Amino acid sequence: MNSLNKQNAINFYRTAYEGNPRKAIELYVGKDYIQHNPDVANGKQGFIDYFERMQVEYPDKSIKFVRAITEDNLVALHTHQIWPGNDQYVTMDFFRFDGDGKIVEHWDSIQQIPEKSANPNTMY
Repeated sequence: MNSLNKQNAINFYRTAYEGNPRKAIELYVGKDYIQHNPDVANGKQGFIDYFERMQVEYPDKSIKFVRAITEDNLVALHTHQIWPGNDQYVTMDFFRFDGDGKIVEHWDSIQQIPEKSANPNTMY
């Protein structure tokens, strides 16, 4: 189940991020959806509203999935996002799955990639 959850988390995030959050919710989310990101309203409709707005305001954004890690009913995604104007972010998203393999809870941490770093390593 872990590898299926991992692929479903990636598919869910990609589908929503690339402009179809309603389809992402229909395919990959369980009965309830608990949201911990303070910029996104709780529940399925809050998620749909946020990502539909992001698609209208920022249609040229892109995402690369750098790594995905599973443990029990949790999946962690480490991503590299590029927004208009080369505004880049590293994100960590955590998804909790129910017994049916559907996403029911989400947490994230987002950090902007600075222009200068004290070391030569990437943030991802």
